[in-house]
Amino acid sequence: MNEIQRLLERLSNAHGISGREGSIQEIVREEIGPLVDEIRVDNLGNLVATKKGERPSVMVAAHMDEIGLMTKYVDEKGFIRFVTIGGWFDQTLLNQRVIVHADSGPVCGVIGSKPPHVMTPEDRKKPIEIKDMFVDAGCVDQDEAKALGIKPGTPMSIDRTFTTLAGDRVTGKALDNRAGVVMMIEALKRTRSKSTIYAVGTVQEEVGLKGAKTSAFDLRPDVALATDVTIPGDHPGIEKKDSALEIGKGAVITIADASGRGLIASEKVVDWLAETAREFEIAVQMDVSGGGTTDATAIQLTREGIHTGLISVATRYIHSPVEVLSIKDLEASAELIARALETAPRYFKRG
Repeated sequence: MNEIQRLLERLSNAHGISGREGSIQEIVREEIGPLVDEIRVDNLGNLVATKKGERPSVMVAAHMDEIGLMTKYVDEKGFIRFVTIGGWFDQTLLNQRVIVHADSGPVCGVIGSKPPHVMTPEDRKKPIEIKDMFVDAGCVDQDEAKALGIKPGTPMSIDRTFTTLAGDRVTGKALDNRAGVVMMIEALKRTRSKSTIYAVGTVQEEVGLKGAKTSAFDLRPDVALATDVTIPGDHPGIEKKDSALEIGKGAVITIADASGRGLIASEKVVDWLAETAREFEIAVQMDVSGGGTTDATAIQLTREGIHTGLISVATRYIHSPVEVLSIKDLEASAELIARALETAPRYFKRG
């Protein structure tokens, strides 16, 4: 296992839903500490690591949070009712195993449902909605749950571990966006940039791009790169007209996402990234999508506007516990960021 895969496995197996990213923050601090001059955590929880240098200053942002669940209340029989934190498809959650991050320590639980043996024909025709689901952590009543420290606000995350598939493909939970965190850390290890670099592990991206907004406002960089995952169109159930991207074909440079309601990268930013990829012979794919958006949108719209680009890795089955990506693509993405940090002064005015 190479270093980049080792780091991805460590981050994927760790737990940190939106607003509760502390354990991920500690891993990032440990990995990035030797590469920077100072690290601080802001009021919202963003980890800001600074490598001091010249202008232009470059922000690299990777959101640390994963989608998850939060306890709403525990009923009289000890079953946990919850709300989702981030965007889940209802049927993806059904019958998953979860970790309840109780005050007493992690407690395993399962998202239960009626067995098919006792379903009526009408039951079988209807998908089970999240509002009708519950977590069974084995508690016999409210008092046992309370004794464990399970209460309103207790976070829960999916209990799934990272593993390898054939070739260079890997699968795990929270590759969105632990893959982006890996890109950021690995790029700092590889780059010889003389610019000031702000490496930011952002919080609460999955629930409104919150950390990117506040950290970009505070740092006011000359240029920024966000990292994330994006959707390929190379498996059953999705077509090339929905996404022309493929796993194994290199890093992804986004020109526009969310049909322009999100990021529309300037021609200057796209040229910077595309020309850097050509110069260093890094495999890339260009993406224009109608789907969701990322931290890049929040950063671009900060203050009077910030030159912002987005580099992603094509990842199958996003927002599920079985996301799949190519380590080769992750390598290419980290390499592109490392080299872009070096070429930024050619494209963006020095202070």
